[in-house]
Amino acid sequence: MTLSSAALGPFGLHGKLALVTGATSGLGQHFAGVLAQAGARVVLAARRLDRLADLAQTLNASGHTAYAVEMDVSDDCSVVRAFDRIAEWGVADIVVNNAGVTITKPALQQTVADFDSVMDTNLRGAWLVATEAARRLVQGAQGGCIVNVASILAERVAGGVAPYAVSKAGVLQLTKALALELARNGIRVNALLPGYIATDLNKEFLGSEAGDKLRARIPSRRFGALSDLDGPLLLLASDAGAAMSGAALAVDGAHLVSSL
Repeated sequence: MTLSSAALGPFGLHGKLALVTGATSGLGQHFAGVLAQAGARVVLAARRLDRLADLAQTLNASGHTAYAVEMDVSDDCSVVRAFDRIAEWGVADIVVNNAGVTITKPALQQTVADFDSVMDTNLRGAWLVATEAARRLVQGAQGGCIVNVASILAERVAGGVAPYAVSKAGVLQLTKALALELARNGIRVNALLPGYIATDLNKEFLGSEAGDKLRARIPSRRFGALSDLDGPLLLLASDAGAAMSGAALAVDGAHLVSSL
């Protein structure tokens, strides 16, 4: 059930149309549910429509409004087609740029194809979606917000994921550059930097001996839960964060500020 505007206060999203890329699983799927719960109509985007069907059906059955659209964020034509489809429902005034991939192996074993694959989705994709969304908002003479999902690896590094870390650093700088240029159009652009968040995809690793060693290096001595991102996401997506643009909001249990 959608919470009332009074209950959510400035964090409410009633009357908003929110686009979430990479919505088939993990963070994207969770973010879609959070935005719907806050009152937004939600557009679920991914390369495969069939994988979005269950989530859209679940949200609609719960009294929310959800749509699904096919989008390959690394393909400019696919992005434009998707936004043309979204235009049938309105202008997306909240965009959560979540689609992302990683390839884990030592840097010297990463191929050109590996590097390009990660960059095409994580950085090129974020650029294509953000700029197309902004064009639609400017054309409609309305403000909005873009939340780019980066990572604490945008500011620190870890072994085996060099292209991913480089891509997320690019996403962080992209956030700042667009925040500067779009501010006068009433479009806010911020970055969310999750730390290690427990999901179905990584729970086996996080529960392993290697995961225990990693947790010991986090000052809070805990991995994050998906729900830890709810408040930060709503802050950036709602009027509660109306004065925030160009910000990088880390949700990491003080991991970024830990000593070297």
